[in-house]
Amino acid sequence: MPSSRTTVEPPAQRADDASLSHGLKQRHLSMIALGGVIGAGLFVGSGAGIAAAGPSIIVAYALSGILVMLVMRMLGEMSAAYPSSGSFSAHAERALGPWAGFTAGWAFWVLLCTAVGLEGIGAATIVTGWLPGTPQWMWVALFMVVFCGANLTAVKNFGEFEFWFAALKVGAITLFLVLGVLAIAGVLPGTDSPGASHLTDFLPHGGQGLIVGLLASVFAYGGLETVTIAAAESEDPVRGVARAVRTAMWRIALFYVGSMAVVVTLVPWNAQEIVDKGPYVAALDHLGIPGAGQLMNVVVLVALLSAMNANIYGSSRIAYSLVERGQGPKVLAKVSGGVPRIAVLTSSVFGFVCVLLSYWRPKDVFPWLLNMIGAVILVVWIFIAVSQLRLRRRLEREEPQKLVVRMWAYPWLTWVALAGMAAIFVLMAREAGTRVQLYSTGGMTLFLAAVGYLWQRSRERART
Repeated sequence: MPSSRTTVEPPAQRADDASLSHGLKQRHLSMIALGGVIGAGLFVGSGAGIAAAGPSIIVAYALSGILVMLVMRMLGEMSAAYPSSGSFSAHAERALGPWAGFTAGWAFWVLLCTAVGLEGIGAATIVTGWLPGTPQWMWVALFMVVFCGANLTAVKNFGEFEFWFAALKVGAITLFLVLGVLAIAGVLPGTDSPGASHLTDFLPHGGQGLIVGLLASVFAYGGLETVTIAAAESEDPVRGVARAVRTAMWRIALFYVGSMAVVVTLVPWNAQEIVDKGPYVAALDHLGIPGAGQLMNVVVLVALLSAMNANIYGSSRIAYSLVERGQGPKVLAKVSGGVPRIAVLTSSVFGFVCVLLSYWRPKDVFPWLLNMIGAVILVVWIFIAVSQLRLRRRLEREEPQKLVVRMWAYPWLTWVALAGMAAIFVLMAREAGTRVQLYSTGGMTLFLAAVGYLWQRSRERART
């Protein structure tokens, strides 16, 4: 393993992002940070969590939200000190060695590319519900072409897409919260306040239901890392990351925990429409606001398309950064017009192959792929926490002026976060539905770590 001194600033890393454009403005970065919190997982996946946990889903989202805040603070500290399109992958390389950057980076790339395909399928399902008889694959292909095309051009186009997508999501969920609070208070015309009648059976399935809800809520927070990837191509990366991280707490509390509290207060937790229609549509339909539920379906579609756009961008930049650091096929690092276009195309094609697998091999290959990425986000968070433990000491000793963002109560809260991640792994191993995901992700992670370590050793031998 290389010494800590040799991993402080690898020569390849100093050149990282040098040929990328810096076309993202502060307004782009601010809205990406704000909208990135409101992901497809919140709109689409939270229904299953409510069905399992009941009103205690509020506690589940609060607990997982605290963990995510700690992770984002750690990532913000490192990204403000070392802005890079490789984000946590580049930080892991600095802290632990090239094998760690290789493992975290390529695992996350597989996750993002697969997610592009899943979000495309989800978006196409909504559109075919409005236009029955049209083939799903056609809509997925159209979305792929649009967002791949946007990402092949200047990075500001990605920023503009995300700016307006995020503005719509933020506006919709803010309006939802306002209407929900008014209804709960009994001042919304035409509705009666439910009071606390739907919250009496707070733990309908006991602790086991809360655990299932907790696991569901953890993975709904995926996508927050995009802002630290995008910051490297902004006009002022350090200020952008610092601002995004410092506002993470109120955004998570308001959008996630607040909206879950509104939903389970307005609608009985065991109402079938929460799962069938989604919690937000079910809540608005319950209020009897004409067309509101269908309008929320439009917002869900926008959230899915936004996630597609962001994941094509994020996967291409992660791939570019890895190759720039000598950890992948050199062709992916080719930059034209400030954009790694080969990486964008490769990531998009991988995502579309995942879509095709959902049609061609829906019973074996596609489920295997989904299980393999099931716990990748937790693996990434562990790399972030361990990297921050090591880099913080190094920064305080060698470059204290770069500590623009500081992790709270270092190192104690970092260790608390690591303990929380370990507890989630244990809970996943206990649940039959998540155990296979844990083992599949573990297998992929070990394989990538072995490849990365062997590659690192061969490069060290080549130097001697």
